[in-house]
Amino acid sequence: MYPPELVAPMKAHLTENGFQEFTSASEVEDHLKDHKGTSLMVINSVCGCAAGTCRPGVLLSLEKSDKKPDNLTTVFAGFDTEATQKAREFTLPFPPSSPSIALFKDGELVHMVERHHIEGRSAEMIADHLEQVYAEFC
Repeated sequence: MYPPELVAPMKAHLTENGFQEFTSASEVEDHLKDHKGTSLMVINSVCGCAAGTCRPGVLLSLEKSDKKPDNLTTVFAGFDTEATQKAREFTLPFPPSSPSIALFKDGELVHMVERHHIEGRSAEMIADHLEQVYAEFC
């Protein structure tokens, strides 16, 4: 598990931009089981691709897109392990991957961006992809 002082600014990158942070399994489950509409969930991470392209790409997609998810949520892999484990149950059949980006509609997974779709891509490419996803599902 990573030290809180290391993780705090990485969490803040999303939470200071409107993302609701889940730190327990029950928070994830309650949100996804009871929620109607769309929820974007970023499974955040300390890795370089999270900082360099995932988080900036997600934020850029929200700035650029006319259509947006109803809710913005996040869990942090390697820190909020219980919440991350529960989030990964909802992203099956996709294997665990962080960072990753999931879009849920009425609690059901409708789109998944795995780490291998993030690595080697620019923030702009991720933002453009997410804009297309929002146009289809939001």
